[in-house]
Amino acid sequence: MTAGNRPVVLVHGWKSHPGIWDRLVDTLDKEEIPVWTFDHSRVRGAAVESLAILLREFIRDQRAKKGYCGPVDMVCHSMGTGIARYLVEVLDKNERQENVHLLIGLGPPNNGSSLAELFFDPVHSPRILKSLGGIFVPRRFNPADDIIVQEFRPGSKTMAALRTAGIRTDIRYRFILTGNCNADPEFFPPLHGKTWVRTGNGWETTYAGDGIVPHADSWFPGAGYDVLPLDPTSLFHSPNLYCHLHLPKNPEVIERILYYLSDPEASPGNGCPDCLAMYRQTERGGRAVQDQHRASSP
Repeated sequence: MTAGNRPVVLVHGWKSHPGIWDRLVDTLDKEEIPVWTFDHSRVRGAAVESLAILLREFIRDQRAKKGYCGPVDMVCHSMGTGIARYLVEVLDKNERQENVHLLIGLGPPNNGSSLAELFFDPVHSPRILKSLGGIFVPRRFNPADDIIVQEFRPGSKTMAALRTAGIRTDIRYRFILTGNCNADPEFFPPLHGKTWVRTGNGWETTYAGDGIVPHADSWFPGAGYDVLPLDPTSLFHSPNLYCHLHLPKNPEVIERILYYLSDPEASPGNGCPDCLAMYRQTERGGRAVQDQHRASSP
């Protein structure tokens, strides 16, 4: 198998489903790239480590069925990136039995989720949950009953384990983010086009995010990033396609995924100047936030 047709393992995010990958799967099929789709949508009450173990078993089953023992690539959305990272960085840190060549994350909360933390804020939580009810969370959602939300709070033991493990030097990391550089409320209407983020000054809203995950949550040392759109006029035509919920079916995102799958050595750091400027500004904040979480981790 060549670099362009290694099997691609797809990992969807929290309260999502494999159908989010339909457009990407069609594209990969046309390129004759094998697809292994991991479905954890019906697994209830499982912690991140348990889902990572299920992902490991799924990959091993696929290898056995296909008779394939070479490297695989992984494409993950949102918290699915955390599941994949937990597998390769925590569970497989020492043995390195999981032969992963490239890990692509779309809107990943690598430092934990500001929104998960916001769900527990006594001041802001009621309004945020009402705004996102039926759109990103179920109506009458209680975050205290959801183990994944709890484990993606920045100060959790799960996030501490990921920070301690650090990057796998034998894996190439590419993260694809988006930003609302046009400040268009239609980018993510429930939150008026903005993304909540926790900074040293408390809670703030920013256009440097995808409506759910701010850039500061995604920053991860040693990884390569793109911040889309490449052309800001794309936001005038379909701004909502660049919000977190629609990243897996966004044509430009799919194009970038294929770009990296075809050439993992391709240089990252692409994006419109305004989006990249927003990311670089929050990158400094991401470092500071990560240091803060590391200091407060259990």
